[in-house]
Amino acid sequence: MKIAVVGATGMVGQVILKVLEERNFPVTELYPVASQKSVGNTISFKDKSYKVIALQDAVNLKPDLALFSAGGDTSLEWAPKFAEVGTTVVDNSSAWRMDATKKLVIPEINAAELTQTDKIIANPNCSTIQMLMALKPLHDAYGIKRVVVSTYQSITGTGVKAVAQLENEYKAEKGEMAYPYPIHRNAIPHCDVFMDNGYTKEEMKLVNETKKILGDETINVSATAIRIPVVGGHSESVNIEFNKDFEESDVRKLLSEFPGVTVQDNPDVNSYPMPIYAEGKDDVFVGRIRRDYSQPNTLNMWIVADNLRKGAATNAVQIAEYLVENKLV
Repeated sequence: MKIAVVGATGMVGQVILKVLEERNFPVTELYPVASQKSVGNTISFKDKSYKVIALQDAVNLKPDLALFSAGGDTSLEWAPKFAEVGTTVVDNSSAWRMDATKKLVIPEINAAELTQTDKIIANPNCSTIQMLMALKPLHDAYGIKRVVVSTYQSITGTGVKAVAQLENEYKAEKGEMAYPYPIHRNAIPHCDVFMDNGYTKEEMKLVNETKKILGDETINVSATAIRIPVVGGHSESVNIEFNKDFEESDVRKLLSEFPGVTVQDNPDVNSYPMPIYAEGKDDVFVGRIRRDYSQPNTLNMWIVADNLRKGAATNAVQIAEYLVENKLV
């Protein structure tokens, strides 16, 4: 199994390598790929050193799988080139997510849709992944009518530049700014670029990707995405209106039985999800589960996950595992 990791020197690329190693993915040959400025550098994988190679060199090697985390422009240009030589691409960028010809996959939800002809597979947005991991079993049981979500997103979602900005601000040092404002002791209601409708691109990803992954255009989603000075993961306050009524005990049972979801919900002992404890873990943590008494059939939840792992790298590796296990590559 020849694997290319495109964007191997970036934050998500580094976590992809870590997850491949942790999960003992059957890598026989590894091709770490990055931009020209990183070519020739070395990365470590399973106690061996590998030289970083250029994109065209990786295409020429015809890997079985290419896990992309190098930005949308790179994906748009290079994913088809890999696909043309028979490589199956799992792409972390937003480039292919809303392409009607491409599958948008969270393995626990819709991996069964994948076939051998899917040569470019899209990995959803980090915020979408964790929200839908919690919503899927509830949608199946009660039917979701409307979702109102506010996200509280880790700076790691922006990348190394944002981490450096926060560290500089901790130390009261000047440096390059990833955001238009200080992030230390702040909350910035601005994730990704603003669109003509007043929402950011990040907020609209939650709207559009939810409908596509759950296969239901009738679900209404309203989102607000906020960047906060946290490193460990993204948090979401989610209000869900269902078509049918529910019992809170049944909701907890459905969530706790869904693969990849951990319920942490005991206010008596201050047990609830927090990014400081989600960091480095692959599960999606759900708590503060309670009925919304302001209108019928409505529930509040708090959802937390490590955005670099289940929100990106782990989900991509799980897609790769499904492809291998089902002989689709």
